[in-house]
Amino acid sequence: MKQRSQVWRSLLNYGVLSTIAVFMLIPLVWLVSTSFKSPSEDIFQFPPQLLPRQPTIENFVTVWQTNPFGQYLFNSTIVSVLTVALNLLFCSLAAYPLARLSFKGREVIFSAIVATILIPFQIVMIPLYVLAVQLGLRNTYLGIIFPAIASAFGIFLLRQAFQGVPKELEEASRMDGCSDLGVWWHVMLPSIRPALVTLSIFVFIGSWSDFLWTLIVVDRPELYTLPLGVANLAGTFTLDWRLIAAGSVISIAPILLFFLAMQHYIVPSETGSGVKG
Repeated sequence: MKQRSQVWRSLLNYGVLSTIAVFMLIPLVWLVSTSFKSPSEDIFQFPPQLLPRQPTIENFVTVWQTNPFGQYLFNSTIVSVLTVALNLLFCSLAAYPLARLSFKGREVIFSAIVATILIPFQIVMIPLYVLAVQLGLRNTYLGIIFPAIASAFGIFLLRQAFQGVPKELEEASRMDGCSDLGVWWHVMLPSIRPALVTLSIFVFIGSWSDFLWTLIVVDRPELYTLPLGVANLAGTFTLDWRLIAAGSVISIAPILLFFLAMQHYIVPSETGSGVKG
């Protein structure tokens, strides 16, 4: 009887999750479908036609030829890759001493860092812009990534991962003559690879899709990222939703590819494999 109830509970859970997944996928399916529809098809008909009757790639060709989407793609790639690299560097350097070293005020510093998660970006947006202008970072790649080179979430995530590394590995590396920096590089970072990959995915998605800060700090079209380029399509094509959908698909495709390429690295690391029982 107990086993039957567990089966029904599992079926209920899977049913609820499947329903949520379907509702979340419908907008994406409609977006992709719209991007392949020909001008003769009504994209607002009811009930909606999820599969195009006459699929065409003309929308993608038009968008790519009439807008510098290649430059937008290059800009987004540079910004996102640099943002991910700097986040991994600075967040791991900040998280390591907060997790493994003992010093006065450690918990207070960590609590203050985590508390900044509660501060909306809109509150610090103007001071950040003023600082970026004073530093001469306006209309530069560095200016775009300036507010995102480190995050409280990243420090929190990596600190928790560092705390899960067995102390014996750290002690053994110190006996071999490793400094604190050597322990961080040779022992700690390889041991928390799943957390690093997880942070990379979150940062890449956030940086790739960022619109507000890029709109504020950049006004030269040659530095536009893909979100700004897609937003520019609305004025260029007077709300031709087929072309806007094609531009949106071009924008989100790299995110999906990056996630698919990185997801198989999110596996538990063998941090205890070098520790004898």
